Amino acid sequence: MGLFSSRNALIGMALMVVGTLAMLPSLLPGATQVMSYALVFGAAALTFGTWLVGTSEGGRPV
Repeated sequence: MGLFSSRNALIGMALMVVGTLAMLPSLLPGATQVMSYALVFGAAALTFGTWLVGTSEGGRPV
């Protein structure tokens, strides 16, 4: 079973992209405190997406 045939893997990959993009505004010069809060959302989405991709296949997650 390939990586792109699993629904959880596709959702996980989408969350990884969203999480990465959510972190980018806080890296810009002059970022406000509100933009820094996006780091929490981005980190959570990236972590959960990575977990979904890692556990989408059978066997022991790596």
